[in-house]
Amino acid sequence: MGEQLQNPILSIEDLNVKFTLRGQVLHAIRGVSLDVHPGESIAIVGESGSGKSVFVKCTMGLLDANGQITGGAIRYNGMDLTSFRTDEDWLKIRGREIAMVFQDPMTSLNPLKTIGKQIQEAVELHQGLKGAAAYRAVLEVLSDVGIDDAPRRYKQYPHEFSGGMRQRVVIAIAVACRPRILICDEPTTALDVTIQTQILELIKAMQKKYNLTTIYITHDLGVVANVADRIAVMYAGDIVEVGTCEEVFYDPRHPYTWALLSSLPQLGVKNEPLYAIQGTPPNLFHEIRGDAFAPRNPRALKIDFLERPPMFAVTQTHKARTWLLDPRAPQVAPPEHIRALREKGGNPYA
Repeated sequence: MGEQLQNPILSIEDLNVKFTLRGQVLHAIRGVSLDVHPGESIAIVGESGSGKSVFVKCTMGLLDANGQITGGAIRYNGMDLTSFRTDEDWLKIRGREIAMVFQDPMTSLNPLKTIGKQIQEAVELHQGLKGAAAYRAVLEVLSDVGIDDAPRRYKQYPHEFSGGMRQRVVIAIAVACRPRILICDEPTTALDVTIQTQILELIKAMQKKYNLTTIYITHDLGVVANVADRIAVMYAGDIVEVGTCEEVFYDPRHPYTWALLSSLPQLGVKNEPLYAIQGTPPNLFHEIRGDAFAPRNPRALKIDFLERPPMFAVTQTHKARTWLLDPRAPQVAPPEHIRALREKGGNPYA
């Protein structure tokens, strides 16, 4: 891990993203920094609207027309991707180097083209294969993603596939591009629980076979527990904690991470209401002062409302953006639910 820490495959530094809506400016990403290391699986977790999808879309030039990167750098393979301005620039990266699996396969697939033709387009564009060689490559990747009778399936259309099978096709298209980084944006949201597990196992198998670096975007801590090497916790357009899966689950330091973990149904007590985070996320049309989670944090310090905390190092791999880690801060014990999670040990979803 030491070598990986020195040589990230993707390095985001102090990234800021703003959107203009009806004359107002929304500060969606607020000075986020994150290194992604070769071969790892990292999960970015947070509530809806926390900025997870916007954050990763910046790495592929997929921001909406009213959004723009206003500061920071995205470094990949010696290039700063924030300097890209044209589709020609992004075609060097999009699909070929960094590919994405979206949460709704029906919006990712063309209903008027056969499954095989859609995968073959990726093969021809990014692998440079033509004719019979491209056809054989499509059959191989269909087999890789667990779709039997590939020659027959090649000729079928998206509506002839179930939701889980369509998601396998979307993964096949992404893998057929032979990328180095695979971004999975809520890849199991629209699927039932049994199919979710199959899709996650498939992504892990593809990561191993094709030596992929994988970034998961999710609000589902169950996904995180089963696939992530590291977790980055995002709140109000900012990464507030990052660490290995074990560090974030069993030694969390940010009050928002405490709140997320306390909401696990597995930690509920019979005949007692489940824990819920009070309040609502801040309005990002307004300037955020201090720690964005402070108004919802019953353990907030006075300084939390005044000044944004820096990232404090807990270990070499574990950091959190909270004043509670300042040497001058009072000792604040984590909630009872967090202590219970530590005592349980093992997989929190076991």
